[in-house]
Amino acid sequence: MLDITASNSIVAVRLKNVISEKGLKQASVASKAGFTSQELNDMLNGRRIMRAADIASLISVVKDFGVDANYLFGIEKGE
Repeated sequence: MLDITASNSIVAVRLKNVISEKGLKQASVASKAGFTSQELNDMLNGRRIMRAADIASLISVVKDFGVDANYLFGIEKGE
């Protein structure tokens, strides 16, 4: 059986960090990515699977705030 929390884990944790560190509102990030606040909340808290298209939308948003897409996957520069 698919464990949604484990599947979303690294991206969810990193996205939560970006939201916190950049002083963003989760609702604003959700809106810019084309999600409702509840949809993004569900993804970040393991109640909804993040599909590739969802992650692509989120990458587009975080790039606007100067965050490298690789950061969301736990890939640091130089690795």
